[in-house]
Amino acid sequence: MLLGVDVGGTFTDAVLVDEAGRVHTAKVSSTIEDQSIGVMDAVEAVLAKVGGRHDDVQMFAHGTTVATNALLQGEVARTALIATEGFLDIVELRRQARPHLYRLCDAPPPPLAQMRFAAPERMTPDGPLQRLRRAEAEALVRAVAAGSPEAVAVALLHSYAHPEHEMLLGELIADAMPSVHVSLSHDLVGTFREYERTSSTEVDAALSPLLGRYLRTLDKRARSAGLREPQVMQSSGGLATAKRAASHAALTVLSGPAGGVGAARLIARLAGAEDALCFDMGGTSCDVCLIASGSVQETAERTIGGRPISLPALDIHTVGAGGGSIAWRDDGGALRVGPRSAGATPGPACYGRGGTQPTVTDADLLLGRLLADAPLPGGLTLDVEAAERALKPLADSLRLETLQCAEGVLKIAESEMLRALRVMSVERGVDPRRCALVAFGGAGGLHAAALAEALEIDCVLCPRSSGVLCALGLAIAAPRIDVARTVMLRGDELSERRLNAEQDALMERALRLFTASSPSLQITAEMRYVGQSFELRLDAPKGTTPADLRSRFEEVHRERYGYADEGSAVELVTLRVCASGQMASVDLSTGQAAGPAHGSCRIVCDGAELMAQAFRGELEAGRRLTGPAVCARSDSTVFLPSGWTADVDVNGTLAMRRLEGPSSTDRADAEASAESSAVSW
Repeated sequence: MLLGVDVGGTFTDAVLVDEAGRVHTAKVSSTIEDQSIGVMDAVEAVLAKVGGRHDDVQMFAHGTTVATNALLQGEVARTALIATEGFLDIVELRRQARPHLYRLCDAPPPPLAQMRFAAPERMTPDGPLQRLRRAEAEALVRAVAAGSPEAVAVALLHSYAHPEHEMLLGELIADAMPSVHVSLSHDLVGTFREYERTSSTEVDAALSPLLGRYLRTLDKRARSAGLREPQVMQSSGGLATAKRAASHAALTVLSGPAGGVGAARLIARLAGAEDALCFDMGGTSCDVCLIASGSVQETAERTIGGRPISLPALDIHTVGAGGGSIAWRDDGGALRVGPRSAGATPGPACYGRGGTQPTVTDADLLLGRLLADAPLPGGLTLDVEAAERALKPLADSLRLETLQCAEGVLKIAESEMLRALRVMSVERGVDPRRCALVAFGGAGGLHAAALAEALEIDCVLCPRSSGVLCALGLAIAAPRIDVARTVMLRGDELSERRLNAEQDALMERALRLFTASSPSLQITAEMRYVGQSFELRLDAPKGTTPADLRSRFEEVHRERYGYADEGSAVELVTLRVCASGQMASVDLSTGQAAGPAHGSCRIVCDGAELMAQAFRGELEAGRRLTGPAVCARSDSTVFLPSGWTADVDVNGTLAMRRLEGPSSTDRADAEASAESSAVSW
């Protein structure tokens, strides 16, 4: 059996895939003070559902927010930075670009390293200009040890090309301070751009001791229960061993959201959607990514909490708009939502855990999008009166009726999520109208139709087990290792012999680090015209010639920028190799329900009260719905507005389609005809 456990800000989700590929799920409250407690609670809950034993689990995959939370909150280990003499302030100087153009006093985050030490060395791209002598390195390490750091980040000039000075310091630090974590920039990043490489190494060093302690605690709990050592989801969407994750915590800063992307891609593929916008709305945040031609977009440059991290990651855009996002009135009298969240404790007011501040979930409940009698994970029940009590003071301060205020809360939250979807589509030249919207997370299905209408998207896919889809992605994920090296080859230096040698060296390193069997290797090249500031990524499999690289680069450049400069010289900047295993298979068509309990409920939409169909439980394959309807599924709720129909496919996915028609009469006629004719999309 395969087990995936994902920790969110409100709930911790577990998914178990049995030997037949069937999916079993469980959901418990997160334990923010020690995530490992909630993880093991979720494991026990899902195993109890199937009567399974801990030793039946063949693989245990985990998505964690430990590194992300520590980075955003600044609660990091005591860290020392060793940089080339004269370059100690590189992280503080940054690139001298203001984070916000018109906020002149908005300062970037301070460096994470509390101590900085200068290495008496100077490396150039072609070799050493000033060698680091062993006696000088030993004296430097003694000075660092006197500061009693928990972690040391070493980022020297041009170490991506000549790492010998970093390797010397790493060896000496390990001997002098064996309990101190060491991050070496050439080993972690391996690419040029001094500021980004140094920032990534500093983040890695500052977070690794914290993640290491957490993973050791989790491993101890898991092993005492008879489970295997957990594997950890990386930002790249692949799994790493607990040892590697603890050694390089910066690889996991998008651990949680990355899990859902793999499962969302599976859902889109099964539904026949090659292009999709993925929309994951949980209790604390909303994560958006793009699937183009069946592939998830990736990036090697991310900024988290104002700090650049130059490591492979799925291209995910996150905003602070979730079900637990708090609604408030600003000093100018405007209604605002988020980014503060009620989290797991106390949670939204309607959870009955002592929360008093109004949230998006409270607004959804008050407007009828959530069914008050639908049980929640962890034995929670929804309290409509508590939601109204929380929203009323805010409504009074805005001089609105309580229901008007609730609708305003939803519209503002949806505008924030809409902006995130546009960042990943319109702002990148992608027409969202040709995409399906894959909505998941506990709250994704509640707002998917409104977002799709704003983007003129006709098809929305709400998977079965939407509320635990990230955990499903973890359970079926494959191990992955990424290595990279900046080579800076142009002209005669970019020969077939040199290209093959660089590829072979990276492939050998990737295979050495990859602990699973039978990996597939993907080689990519980052290229640019000589004089350009940034590169374009393209596939560069073994056997590719320099002429092939140029041809592919010009094709990608023409696609991205509309032209190719065939007379200019090109430069191969960086090579990357990804070694990955095979994603596990899963049968989502099994375990379909015989039919949910249904009835009616009252909803409020655009200020008017309407009667809607209400469904409680899973929907059987072949069922067709016509809006307005509310579907309270096992771990999520879907809201189907007027003007929408939905069909349940064989995999349990609710495929929602927007009906066309300029008037309410036309739309009503279309809804009536939809009862007797299939909807094709």
